[in-house]
This record gives sequence, structure tokens and C-alpha cells, in this order.
Amino acid sequence: MKQQANEPTRRGTGLASRLLVAQTLVLVAGTLTAWLIAANVGPSLFHTHLASTNVGSTPSQIAHAEMAYQSANAISLSLALLAALVAALAVSVYQTRRIGRSVATIAAAASNVAGGHYDIRVPGPGLGPEFDALASAFNQMADRLGSVERTRRRLLADLGHEMRTPVATLEAYLEALEDGVATLDAGTAELLRSQTRRLARLSEDISTVSRAEEGQVRLDMVTVQPELVVAAAVNAAAEAYEVKGVRLVSNIAGGLPELSLDPERIGQVLGNLLDNALRHTPAGGTVTVSASISRTGGVALSVADTGDGIPAEHLPHVFERFYRVDTARDRTPGGSGIGLAIAKALVEAHGGQLTVTSAGTGQGSTFRILLPGG
Repeated sequence: MKQQANEPTRRGTGLASRLLVAQTLVLVAGTLTAWLIAANVGPSLFHTHLASTNVGSTPSQIAHAEMAYQSANAISLSLALLAALVAALAVSVYQTRRIGRSVATIAAAASNVAGGHYDIRVPGPGLGPEFDALASAFNQMADRLGSVERTRRRLLADLGHEMRTPVATLEAYLEALEDGVATLDAGTAELLRSQTRRLARLSEDISTVSRAEEGQVRLDMVTVQPELVVAAAVNAAAEAYEVKGVRLVSNIAGGLPELSLDPERIGQVLGNLLDNALRHTPAGGTVTVSASISRTGGVALSVADTGDGIPAEHLPHVFERFYRVDTARDRTPGGSGIGLAIAKALVEAHGGQLTVTSAGTGQGSTFRILLPGG
């Protein structure tokens, strides 16, 4: 349940007080201006009208009429201005208190968010579209920060999980070697090297995805035929597919346009997608790599498998670092857990898009790359 930001109990000379003082000064200035103009202009106009209409036969009668007008005018104007001033002040107090309360609520919520309470939400103050937009933007910011914090915590936890196995293996074998329980034969040496390579790959992958997401990855752009990049990726993965007994099929359309891209990086993307498809496709299954002209004149690449499939609730998260569709299952050895995150970041660095679709568990999945035309 979302927590509402509490209003502060203390109100000093803040925004509301300053607004009230400013509006009071405006009202007082307007009242004095109206009084001075009426007091100076009204009698003169009244005297002119008396003279033009020949009202009053003697100067004393004219003077008496003017004094009567001035007295009536002063009383009625004073009462009118006083009533208007009181009404305007009441409205000003009401509005400034509402504005001040809304600003104070947002300030208190911002303070809570700064303290790590990302479940804070600010209700719409109902003071117009500007304040409602401010409250909505604040809530979106708090929600985004909460999502980032949850991702960060999960990232650290999963990173620790990924490192624990190779580190524990290295430590156990080193202790066994020190105690003389094990000998440094070829098998032990290869096992130790495999664990160090796993740690090195994990470090390199984290560095790659971080640089790519921050727009700092280097792309050596050249004009190439996309079918050559696809063929190279398929050939590189062919042996691993043959060993596991999974069919690897290429379906490349003719007449593909040349693209400006980094062949090594796009090859890395396809390699990660093919590796992911192989891990989640059982023996006897099929993985199909396709290439065709997209609707926008670029090239659409896809890697479709007949494997495990992805439930609908997990589809929005598959490109997150270390995300597991099945948290109860240990990750397949050899994967760093961020191959899809790297693929998405590299595709977007080329100005393209990487998406995934799946009909559900056991129905396979399809990853699509859209690359803009050169």
C-alpha cells in the first residue's frame, strides 16, 4: 500500500506567509489607490455637474450639496472598500494556505525520498494542472527511484551469487593443494583456469554493459552486408549446437540492404542471443536465425527457439541484469547472467531496438533486432 506524505506540523514564515503578505500589500495598495482617486476625482466631477445643471441658487446651497456628496461618498466608499478588502483577504488566506500546504507536503515527501523512503506518494492538490503535473512527476520520480533501488539491491545480491561459486571452488582447491589432499594435475589446473575465466568474463561483461548503457562503448562503424554478419555468428555457434543436438537453421532473405554498423558488436549480440537460445532449448529442438528487410527500410534480425518459453509476467524484465525467469533454478554454467542486457545495450547503441515475444511456458521465444537503414 502506498504511503501518503505527511504534512509538516510546523509552519513558519514560509511560502504561504510570504504569499499572504504580498497579496495583503497588493490589496492595501489597491484600496488606497481607489480611495485617493475617488476622493480627488469625485467631488470635482460632482461640482461640474452641479454647475452645468444650475442646481442650488446660492453658494452656500452648492457648498452644502457638495459636502453632503462628499460625506455620503466617503461612507459608502469606505464600507465598500472595507468589505472588498475583508473578502479579498479571506480568499487570499484560503488560497495561500492551500498552496503552502501543498508545497510543504511535496517538500516533506522529497525529504522522505532523500532518506530512502521511495514508497512516498503525493496526492494531487487540486490547484490546477501545473500543481497536478508537479505531483504526478514527483510520484513518477519516486517510483522510478524505488525501481532503481530494487534493481541495485538485486544486482548486488545476484553479483554476489555469481561470484560465490567460482570463488568457493578456487578456495576449496587451493586449500586442498596446500593440505596435500589434491595434486596440481592437468584436470585440476584446467578446472582452476575455467573458474578464473568465469570471473574474468563476469567482470568484462559488467564493464561492457555499463559502458554501453552510458553511451561510452566504442563502435567501429563500417558498411557491411548484414547476411555476412549473421552467417559468421551462425558458424561460430554451430559446433556447440551440434554437441547438444539442437538444430540451427538460417533463413536469410535476398536483397538485404547494406548497413552501417560495428560487425564485431552485432556479432556479439547475435552470439549472446544464440547462446541464450541454446541454453533454453532441449536436445531435438530448433533455433532459427532470420534476416529480412524491415518496414522502415532497415534490417530485421530474429532468433527464434522452440525451447522453454517465457511467461508473460517475465517478458518486461528479461533484459535486466541477472534477471532469472525461474529463480529456483541455478544458472547454467558458463553464462554471466547479463548477456541479454549487453545485447540490448549494444543494439540501442546502434540506434536500433531489441524486443522479445513468447507465447508462454514451453512455447519457445523470439528475439527481434531492428537495425536502421544506412
